[in-house]
Amino acid sequence: MKTLPLALGLTCFASMTLAETTVQSCNRDVTFDKVPSAAISNDVNLTEMMLVLGLADKMVGYTGISGWKTLDEDMRAGVEELPELSSKYPSKEVLIGADADFFFAGWNYGMKVGGEVTPETLAPFDIKVYELTESCIHIGDKEKVGMDDMYNDLLNLGAIFEVSEKAEDLVAGYKAELKEFKDGLATRDEPLRVFVYDSGEDTPFTAGRYAMPTALIEAAGGQNILDDFEKSWATVAWEEVVERNPEVIVIVNYGDVTAEQKRAFMMSNPAFAEMDAVKNDRFVTLEYVEATPGPRNIEAIKKLATGFWSE
Repeated sequence: MKTLPLALGLTCFASMTLAETTVQSCNRDVTFDKVPSAAISNDVNLTEMMLVLGLADKMVGYTGISGWKTLDEDMRAGVEELPELSSKYPSKEVLIGADADFFFAGWNYGMKVGGEVTPETLAPFDIKVYELTESCIHIGDKEKVGMDDMYNDLLNLGAIFEVSEKAEDLVAGYKAELKEFKDGLATRDEPLRVFVYDSGEDTPFTAGRYAMPTALIEAAGGQNILDDFEKSWATVAWEEVVERNPEVIVIVNYGDVTAEQKRAFMMSNPAFAEMDAVKNDRFVTLEYVEATPGPRNIEAIKKLATGFWSE
């Protein structure tokens, strides 16, 4: 998905001329006639997108972090002056009570399809919503996930908050850094078979065709063994994982069960004993904020590549 060209309209207000900005958000066009000044972001990765663009002074708070995740030192420093308005998904009352005029969230990143908080339920309160591109698969068709999903969000946020030059410079820098890294990366002709283990013991919660780890793994020279799974983040049967025999397992680290506990579960379970990744004890850990769309994705690719090819 590409950022829509800016629609330049002229609106008179108090003798000032304002330029309208229109961006595409999933299946909607969202038009802004002024820069949001009371924004709220949900989740750690979306909040970091706001911070990397220097938008903390346009925010009144954030939601959906401490209920599941911890903040590292960099993240804590970035949000120290902002309140966390809800530890998990915010209610409509939380957003209205904060006098928000903008909510940056996604489907299953602060909003549920048919839930209390959606672009439609917030519209009567003049709270405009921009949806995380990766999450658009939950409400319609979408191309397979790619790095452009993350770039698209930064560019659209840049347009909404009138910091397009900064957003464009960031994206150009990320692209150049990734190209330079990939040009120097020694892999093999056949991609490494990789399974993403997010959580769950009875059935694993994992990344499918539309979830960000698929793009990160491909950029690092691997292939998600479930890249034909027509889902974003979802559960599968362990039998499917065993049959596809991953060579490396990527663990997403967050929540009450640690990455080491997830690794120990897989290493000790006889059902997984013949998987190449288990036989060779090949695991790579990504923090949640690295595995979801955001500014840490380039470093995540480098971390994966080190784990894939250092041997």
